[in-house]
Amino acid sequence: MLRATNLAKAYAGTGKTVRALEGATFNVAPGELVAVQGPSGCGKTTLLLIAGGLLKPDAGQVLLVGQDPYALSPDARARFRAENIGFVFQQFHLVPYLSVLDNILAPTLARPAENANERATELARRFGLADRQDHTPGELSTGERQRTALARALLHKPQLLLADEPTGNLDEASGKIVLGHLAEFTKAGGAVLLVTHDPRAAEYATRTVRMEGGRITS
Repeated sequence: MLRATNLAKAYAGTGKTVRALEGATFNVAPGELVAVQGPSGCGKTTLLLIAGGLLKPDAGQVLLVGQDPYALSPDARARFRAENIGFVFQQFHLVPYLSVLDNILAPTLARPAENANERATELARRFGLADRQDHTPGELSTGERQRTALARALLHKPQLLLADEPTGNLDEASGKIVLGHLAEFTKAGGAVLLVTHDPRAAEYATRTVRMEGGRITS
């Protein structure tokens, strides 16, 4: 599903270069939930952004379902992401003036889908949001916002989910619900790459990858 080989990425800082990734190699197969853990600043989020076709590496290669997204034009790469990848972030990135249902439907702005309204309604029901689908994000609990973001990520039936600290703002109960949904996605044949500090993630992950100083250490 995802194959990354010898990834390197550096950022120009004030008076010095920060090497965020150095020689990172890893794979994620269908049915796997791979948790990436390590201290802040070790390169976890950079790894996730490169894996998702959002940040071009300085060196190395990413293959998503056999395709190098960075070999595509920017427009084609955006379509490829929309068709194959769902993103879930700690800050949710919901549109504040749209309802829950319209937030779930937001990916159709980039890529139309048949029966999108019916699928969005079904996702709202599955994530316990049926009675909240006309509410805006400001009227939701933190856990409900994250479940809305996860439903949005699943609208186009992606093969891969990339999640960056999705439980970072959640209480224990809400965090377990989100992790449970990610695990359910892998049991249906999907793949998840999860960046997290949450120790509970180990209970749901099929494999844990450790990072230190831009390198994968285990």
